[in-house]
Amino acid sequence: MGKYSIKELEKLSGIKAHTIRIWEKRHNLIEPSRTATNIRYYSDDDLKKIINVAVLNSNGVKISKIVKLTPDQINQQVIALSEQKNSIDIYIEQLIVAMIDMEEEKFEQILASLILKFGFERTFVEIIYPFLEKIGVLWITDNITPAQEHFISHLIRQKLIVAIDALPLPPKTNKRAILYLPENEWHELGLLFYHYIAKNLGIRSFYLGQSVPHASLVSICKEHKPEILITCLISGPKPNDVPKYIDRVQQDYPQAKLFASGYAFKKANVQPTDRFKLFTNALEFKTLIANELIVFNN
Repeated sequence: MGKYSIKELEKLSGIKAHTIRIWEKRHNLIEPSRTATNIRYYSDDDLKKIINVAVLNSNGVKISKIVKLTPDQINQQVIALSEQKNSIDIYIEQLIVAMIDMEEEKFEQILASLILKFGFERTFVEIIYPFLEKIGVLWITDNITPAQEHFISHLIRQKLIVAIDALPLPPKTNKRAILYLPENEWHELGLLFYHYIAKNLGIRSFYLGQSVPHASLVSICKEHKPEILITCLISGPKPNDVPKYIDRVQQDYPQAKLFASGYAFKKANVQPTDRFKLFTNALEFKTLIANELIVFNN
């Protein structure tokens, strides 16, 4: 059972905390609970209701009309809107609600329809990534359980692996890349999608996965001689140690460029160089890799 502050509701729904308070007082839309120390908090049901109300309100339905609807009527109107409009925000909100309820069939249905409508790559770039960023708020505030995290990660990971396997294997003469997460890094969904992008662009990519020991990476690089290394740092190292990590990688693999993303690099405020390329999302990554291929092919 989630316990959300009004600021967390604001981040997840896009509705300002001030507006939520007005909806509470004027329309009795939701009623927060209170802790033993009189601190207000909101439940999963409150969050789902605010998300659905936000969808309707942002699409022109007045709050005075929404509050007269039953929960089922609100849900039906949100579903109808999603079928009528190609609004990215609506799809993201639907995925959040399905995740909170751990409704696998609903989540799969939404994801499958999005891939059919927009294609695999656009679905992940424009919808799944913003969705993951939003639910990052839940992870940070402990409002998502390990079961919910595994549930969501497993479903998205399955889709990524199937899509990667369906791509043709690039020729051995093509540019080579190794994708890996350093030791004690476990969040691989982003890296899997980078693998999909790289392979789809014709790069002969080798996916090593989570928590790869540095010695193993050295050995594999000696064997495959990649021109590109792709990684992501979220949980570590400490900001002061990030430049040392970059120097170590560049020293051990002098023939390779390092393409990297993740919170740890952002927090360390490191700057890109000719051999170190920093990106913040999948679209930036695709652009960097595509430009690298142009140089390689010329």
